[in-house]
Amino acid sequence: MLLVDPGLYIGTVADLNDSQGLAAAAVTHILSVDSVDPAPLVPADGNFRRKWVNVLDEVSSDLLSHMDDCFRFIQEAVDGGGAALVHCQAGRSRSATIITSYLMKKHQLSFTEASLRLKAAKPDVQVNSGFEEQLCLYEALHCEVDTSSPLYKQYRLSKIIEKRALFRGSSVLSHSVGGGGAQAFGYRKSSNCSGDVQCTSYFIEPVQWMEPALVGVMDGQCSSKLGSFSWCGDRCSCGSWVTPAFQLHHNRVDEIRQINIQK
Repeated sequence: MLLVDPGLYIGTVADLNDSQGLAAAAVTHILSVDSVDPAPLVPADGNFRRKWVNVLDEVSSDLLSHMDDCFRFIQEAVDGGGAALVHCQAGRSRSATIITSYLMKKHQLSFTEASLRLKAAKPDVQVNSGFEEQLCLYEALHCEVDTSSPLYKQYRLSKIIEKRALFRGSSVLSHSVGGGGAQAFGYRKSSNCSGDVQCTSYFIEPVQWMEPALVGVMDGQCSSKLGSFSWCGDRCSCGSWVTPAFQLHHNRVDEIRQINIQK
């Protein structure tokens, strides 16, 4: 457990077993940033205020949404004359992210400045790239998570896309509208279908989430039928025969296009 700022320590889950160390540091608040609740490890003889943020150390995990709440929790300890211990499993990524955001907000530092200050106290911190991007966004939001901000809305949308994307434009297979015969069995990768006739389905390459499906193409989370598949091929609404046919109906999926938001 290392002191980073007055009343603020960074540590690992092992530090929870150090009753003497916690008492010597006057720790009153324990902030756990981990996928497992460490409550059983917290000394029973200590009267600690606890907060648990259930987050995996993965690039796709969301810590930005918790930064303001964590700041208030840490500041509560400092203002009360105590100290806060922020820990994860190894004390290198998740806890380091929260502490960096705290330093940014409290001392009005940039992400780079706060990161350097933390590394001066604990050189082995290694925040994953996803959390680094969130800290940069936190700086752009002036260290205040404003849910009405276009920047924050775009961030939340990106998280939804990461979790729920069925396929990307690069997986779409184009075909000759109204084509037939031998030419209908050829295809090439493209992001758009050609021609004036409107196709009512996407034909795509097989993707991993389709693997459990035996009849129809089922979404793995909501179990809704999104289309159909046939290794022998199927006919598009435009009249073209596509082989193999992994077909998703336009009216069963939403198309999300990336837009540039001016800062």
